[in-house]
Amino acid sequence: MGFILDGLDTEDYDRQYGDRELMARIVGYFRPYTRQMGLVALMLALNSVATTAGPILIAKGIDLLGQNPVMTGISLMAGGILVLGVSAWIFNYIRQVFSARVIGNVVLQLREDVFSATIGHDLSFYDEHPSGKVVSRVTSDTQDFSAVVDLTMNLLSQVLLVVLLTIWLLTINGWLTLLMVGMTPLAVGIALSFRQIARRVTQNARRITATINAQIQESISGIVVAKSFRQEPAIYASFADNNEQGYRLGMQRGLTLVTIFPVMGIASGIGTAVLVYAGGLATRGSLATVSPGEWYLFMQAVGFYWWPMMGIASFWSQFQDGLSAAERVFALIDAEPKVRQSREESVGRVNGRIQFQNVRFSYTDKEVVLPDFSLDIQAGETVALVGHTGAGKSSIAKLITRFYEFQGGQILIDGRDMRTLHLGEYRQQIGLVPQEPYLFSGTVRDNIRYGRPEADDTAVLRAAQQISQGEWLEALPDGLDTDVGERGSSLSMGQRQLVALARVILKDPAIFILDEATASVDPFTETQIQEGLDEIMRQRTAVVIAHRLSTVKHADRIIVMQQGQIIEEGTHNSLMAQAGHYAELYNTYFRHQSLAYIDTWQRE
Repeated sequence: MGFILDGLDTEDYDRQYGDRELMARIVGYFRPYTRQMGLVALMLALNSVATTAGPILIAKGIDLLGQNPVMTGISLMAGGILVLGVSAWIFNYIRQVFSARVIGNVVLQLREDVFSATIGHDLSFYDEHPSGKVVSRVTSDTQDFSAVVDLTMNLLSQVLLVVLLTIWLLTINGWLTLLMVGMTPLAVGIALSFRQIARRVTQNARRITATINAQIQESISGIVVAKSFRQEPAIYASFADNNEQGYRLGMQRGLTLVTIFPVMGIASGIGTAVLVYAGGLATRGSLATVSPGEWYLFMQAVGFYWWPMMGIASFWSQFQDGLSAAERVFALIDAEPKVRQSREESVGRVNGRIQFQNVRFSYTDKEVVLPDFSLDIQAGETVALVGHTGAGKSSIAKLITRFYEFQGGQILIDGRDMRTLHLGEYRQQIGLVPQEPYLFSGTVRDNIRYGRPEADDTAVLRAAQQISQGEWLEALPDGLDTDVGERGSSLSMGQRQLVALARVILKDPAIFILDEATASVDPFTETQIQEGLDEIMRQRTAVVIAHRLSTVKHADRIIVMQQGQIIEEGTHNSLMAQAGHYAELYNTYFRHQSLAYIDTWQRE
């Protein structure tokens, strides 16, 4: 069995839950539906009674007909069996309807809980875990959990059927009944022997499914890059390898789960043979203790007893499928967020003063991005952050937005520790325009309104017109009603930036953060964006990660960073006069963007 127990890589938030803990958690989801479950239990009981009464009625009929075989008795017995069969069908139908509703409600709540937990995680969680694997837990695992809940309902029916049948048989012949029941430990032992293996192989099957989902999502998202580098064969080869591994693990899972049935079949065959022999002896001779009808009932009981027992025994191996699904879902729900608020104080409208006090920050334990960072940004001030790649500029913006947790020091907003503020209210005060804006499927109007869903069309139009007097809308085929496509694919990069900027303008934040919105656009679009930025930044605290000279020169203060530390700060002119690192950056990256440089180049 070693090949079965070879595991796959787990996520760092995965946990091992005991069966008792998992069952208690699952039962908690069913507690609000106690009445409906009570009705389901009643229907289970009535269905089991109707099902059990059939062979009992036949057994009684055989004994009576052996004494006085009349057509009336035969008709009554046939009618009784028909009534019992119809009643069992009706009881089972009612049970199926209510159990389906309960299971649907439970899965609905479970998916809402796991999705709520998923979107509540900070960005570091998504840096470490592929989105495709997370999606697999939200969708596939919750669906598989529902299938096993339905299996549990069937188990209860089978258990009740066995109990009722055993009670009746005890009233007929205790010796044969005890002989049949005495074989039960064999079935239980067989079932438990598969328990741990079943849990492990189902976990592995789910992990490879999540890996395949993640690869498919990544391949489709990056298909443009793949095609431009002619890497389609490499993508397919990687997928084929994972798919082959998925096939092997699926086969291992399937073989493990179905192996129990042949084993139980052998055990039931042995049990049937023992009962046939013992029951046959008990019907013979003058000292017979069992009538032919009772013997028939016991032979029927062999089928009615062993089939549910096979279901009960195999249930434990199949139930591990559901427990492994529940375990993966609950692990995602219980994953501890790294961003934690010590309190949830009301924020209100902030003035915008931001203070970094000896802040230490790192994405991982391997490298410290900000070793001991301090900076005081006054309310209403525009600060430009410049420096080489890896200097820590974007990290500062991510800390201000509270996307990541810092490991030391303090960040104060208007003199208040940001970890004490209500996170939702605080982020409502922040407007972020990233270097690569993300647009959701829908229209331009929908995307501008994203930050304020309650805003009317007039407010949306007013926000759009604050950028270049709305001239950029004329280039859109349907204006604000233009469909942006998936991730904004129908628009140019510059148009996406303009939409993202209008979205922030409509939000009206107190703190404005730009991860250089003009870095990837043409000069004409840059001018349009800059016209909107001038008005916005005049009234708000603005933190700008600068790659363009136009943005740098408009800043009240320029912060020059290197390896997570401030090495220079001042205005453009004062820093140029120092002839330090900023002057070097200017001559390397910014000087060619200046009008003086362009004029000189044109004259030459």
